[in-house]
Amino acid sequence: MAKLQVKINLFTGLFFRVPTQDQILFARHLAVMSKAGLPLIESLKLIQKETKSRAMLKILDQVIKDVSNGQFLSASLDRYKEIFGSLFINIIRVGESAGILSENLNYLADELKKKRELKKKVIGALIYPAIIFVATFGITGLLTVFIFPKILPVFKSLNITLPLTTRILIWFSNALTDYGPYVIAAFGVLIISLWLLAQLKKIRYFLHFFLLKLPVFGNIARDVNLANFCRTLGLTIKSGVKIVEALEITSESLSNFVYKKNILAIAENVKKGEAIAQYLIKRHKLFPVVVSQMVSVGETAGNLSETLLYLSEFYESEVNEVTKNLSNILEPILMLVMGIVVGFVAISIITPIYEVSQNISTR
Repeated sequence: MAKLQVKINLFTGLFFRVPTQDQILFARHLAVMSKAGLPLIESLKLIQKETKSRAMLKILDQVIKDVSNGQFLSASLDRYKEIFGSLFINIIRVGESAGILSENLNYLADELKKKRELKKKVIGALIYPAIIFVATFGITGLLTVFIFPKILPVFKSLNITLPLTTRILIWFSNALTDYGPYVIAAFGVLIISLWLLAQLKKIRYFLHFFLLKLPVFGNIARDVNLANFCRTLGLTIKSGVKIVEALEITSESLSNFVYKKNILAIAENVKKGEAIAQYLIKRHKLFPVVVSQMVSVGETAGNLSETLLYLSEFYESEVNEVTKNLSNILEPILMLVMGIVVGFVAISIITPIYEVSQNISTR
């Protein structure tokens, strides 16, 4: 039975996708209807009528059947854990057991909305550098494949020793022209192989560790993970989840394996009776001093959830400021890369012509 459930989870994770926006609307609408006193089944049927997502319609069909048969909403959604995640299901479960479902659903909708906005800010900030990078190498590739081969016969007829840069460009141009399909196929295989390797936990952990060490991007990754860590942990504690379970849910909700591992380690230490701040102090590179100090104050004063939510807002504002200025930060680097690539091609073409003109003038 356990194996069957794993297969179901894998199937739903691969072939069903419920956009974050649909999850937010589901939580928000269900919160409003629950607060208004509508029965759960009736609320679910009303949400189903308004849903456009096919995946969500199928999920709601099953959820309505399960709830009609006496199951809790959280128990029914648990079969779609790969889609909704532990945070979504556990907050609903606590809300059902404590009689505060509408309140917890509102917390959940806010959490999903903030996480989506944070992700959009980071992706939006990276679009411009990505376009410049792709355009630079794309144009260079077009010049090398379509323009340079037309000039190549001229170089061959010059009867001079060509500069190293020109010989490298000729070799590269010939390789792309003669073996273009094979080069593209090899590149595709390389990308797929790297993607498959990145699915391995040890490789992904190394990649995430390397990302945190990068200049600029490392700080952004750290701040994004800290914002998500503080907000998710603060929300789960505020909604009534026990601290150890809250840490485990938070670990599952994060994408960075380095932070996942460390948060699970915090959970193990808390089981032994240690405070969260004790672990954070030892890992100051991942959790800056301000985090450990604020968490320590929150644990001592008994308002840890409020402290964590304040910290999440602080790091969200940090990410917001960095992403706003990211284009200005990366622009000199992009200009340098463009200059090197374009300069290499220009020197490779101009240098032989210049040498021939010099030989002619001396004669």
